[in-house]
Amino acid sequence: MLFKVAVLQTDWNHFANEMQQAVTAFEIAELSMDADDVTEIDKPIDYTGSNKTVQTTTRVGQNFFRRSVLSAYDYRCCMTGLTVTKLLVASHIIPWRVNTENRLNPSNGLCLSMLHDKAFDVGILTILEDMTISVSQKYTDDTDQFFNSALLAYDGKPIFSPKKFKPHAEFLAYHREHVFEK
Repeated sequence: MLFKVAVLQTDWNHFANEMQQAVTAFEIAELSMDADDVTEIDKPIDYTGSNKTVQTTTRVGQNFFRRSVLSAYDYRCCMTGLTVTKLLVASHIIPWRVNTENRLNPSNGLCLSMLHDKAFDVGILTILEDMTISVSQKYTDDTDQFFNSALLAYDGKPIFSPKKFKPHAEFLAYHREHVFEK
């Protein structure tokens, strides 16, 4: 039995086939493959990974926006004060896809850490009219110490004001109404 476990841990193709056989044996509807996919079991699966070339688009002017926003906030996150430039993002208040006229407007931007940028983008954080941070109560959990220290700890705290290009009130209002999860 130990040999079989060791083989399964080192031979991913064998492991995948064993798993599919076990799933099929138990007839678990959610995990079993469709009839069209059964032929895939016979093909060896390559788990080494590879690269492929894809066509992509790039945001023209994004570098200008980033430099302008980070400079306005003196290269520090407006919520936490973090100054590690590699971890800072010029975050759009009104998302890029929503407002074409203000995509490059530095007043539509905040300098945020990568974590706080993501939390802002998905509506976990917002900025109130008095320029304080508001954290959505949907995600508060006394047992999640990381959330509490990294995000919830900033609830009610003021942001660091930029030297120039202050965030427009109507952009922040849009974020509170359309992005923030109350």
